[in-house]
Amino acid sequence: MDLDENQLTCEEAMDKAVDYLKNELRGVRTGRASTALVEFVKVDYYGAQTELRQLARITVPEPTQILIKPFDASSAKDIGKAIEAAGLGLNPVVEAKQVRLNLPALSGERRTQLISSVKHMGEQAKVTIRNARRDANKHIDQAGKDKTLHLSEDNVDDAKDEVQKLLKTYEAKVDELITAKSKEIQEI
Repeated sequence: MDLDENQLTCEEAMDKAVDYLKNELRGVRTGRASTALVEFVKVDYYGAQTELRQLARITVPEPTQILIKPFDASSAKDIGKAIEAAGLGLNPVVEAKQVRLNLPALSGERRTQLISSVKHMGEQAKVTIRNARRDANKHIDQAGKDKTLHLSEDNVDDAKDEVQKLLKTYEAKVDELITAKSKEIQEI
C-alpha cells in the first residue's frame, strides 16, 4: 500500500467514526421530542428483532409527545413492551391501534447524566480515530522500511504529519458534535 492509499484509508476510517457518532447522538434525548429517540428500538416482531422505524410511522404531534402508528395494528403491544425494555425512561401508553409516548421534562440530574453519556460517546469516537492514526502510522513505518519503495525519511515524516493533521481535524469535529449536543440537552 502506498502512502496516498494509506492516508485515504485512514481518512475513511476516521470519517466512519464521526458518522457513527452522529447517528448515536441522534438517539440521545434532549428537552424536546424527536423520532430519532425510538427509531432504532428493536421490537420482537414474529420472532425477528426488527427496528421500530420499519414497523410503524413515527410522528411528533406535540413538542413533548411521540406518536407511533404501527403498520400492523396487532403489534402495538409488542412495540410498547420493546420501548419499556429499551431503558429510555419512557412509559408507553398503548392505545387501540397506536402507542403514545409522553416525554416528561428532564430533571437537572438527568440532563447531567445525558451530557456525561454524550461525552463518553465522544471519547469512544476519539479512541477509534486514534486507532486509525496508529494503524496508518504502522503502514507508513513499514513502507519506510521497504527498500523497493525508495522512501526517504522526509517522505515518511511528511506522511506521518499528514496523518496527525487528519487526527486533529476529526477530533475537532467530534468536539463540535459533543458541544452542540450538550447545549441542546441543556436547553429547557
